[in-house]
Amino acid sequence: MHSETQINSHELNNSPVLQRSPDKKSSPRALTLAASAGLLFLHLPMWIIFLYAFTTEQKSYQFPPPGLTLQWFAKAWAREDVWRALELSLQVALLSTLIAMVLGTLAAMALSRSRFFGRDVFSMLLVLPIALPGIITGLALRASYGTFDIPFSFWTIVIGHATFCIVVVYNNAVARLRRSSVNLLEASMDLGATNFQTFRYVVLPNLGTALLAGGMLAFALSFDEVIVTTFTAGQQTTLPIWMYQELIRPRDRPVTNVVAMVVVLITTLPILGAYYLTKDADSADGTGK
Repeated sequence: MHSETQINSHELNNSPVLQRSPDKKSSPRALTLAASAGLLFLHLPMWIIFLYAFTTEQKSYQFPPPGLTLQWFAKAWAREDVWRALELSLQVALLSTLIAMVLGTLAAMALSRSRFFGRDVFSMLLVLPIALPGIITGLALRASYGTFDIPFSFWTIVIGHATFCIVVVYNNAVARLRRSSVNLLEASMDLGATNFQTFRYVVLPNLGTALLAGGMLAFALSFDEVIVTTFTAGQQTTLPIWMYQELIRPRDRPVTNVVAMVVVLITTLPILGAYYLTKDADSADGTGK
């Protein structure tokens, strides 16, 4: 019996199935090179913008830069038009995200838990705004505002941004609800919980990470939106529109690059924080933060 075990172990160790193929040694290296090339392709332009935020050249781009300086950060800090555009963009993004989280969550709960005629049509119509080109959405909103004599204002921008922010929150929420067990809701109701208590203590904790991810993405999309804003802002200037105008009529191009660095930081730091807060939130039902 002992000899048979030794023979079987020897056969298993020498089995060609368990032996590593000689081609597999080159695969990880090739994948690493491909991933590195992809990351370089995606992020090299951003690092070039960061580099030109420190250049001493004011009107044109030269590589390598003729010199490095910090003067453009002081000039960007002193520009009141930058602060006004930043404040408007933050207000629009925050309010659009709030509206999207409320309406997107309600739509996801209605369409994921109910069965009625035309449900798929409603679902398609909800996703349609983000599938359409931005210029189509902008033209449609501008025509609607003109038809009903709605003057351009802060709220026209918010409505325009909310149309596609709702889609992002809806997609995240409906995906999470479809993976959640209906038995949790039934158990909560059987134990005497009201509809609000079931939502507060069962549904919302399970939706927590999905709503956070959808809200972060909606905020990022609204904060850097240009096309829809162009058709709905009128004379108002958000930060992306300010950057676009500065590139068309350059006055201090490095200031635009400094503002671009600020935009990257505004959108990156909260995403990193959300990642570290929610990376272990799906380990068990009801643990969403």
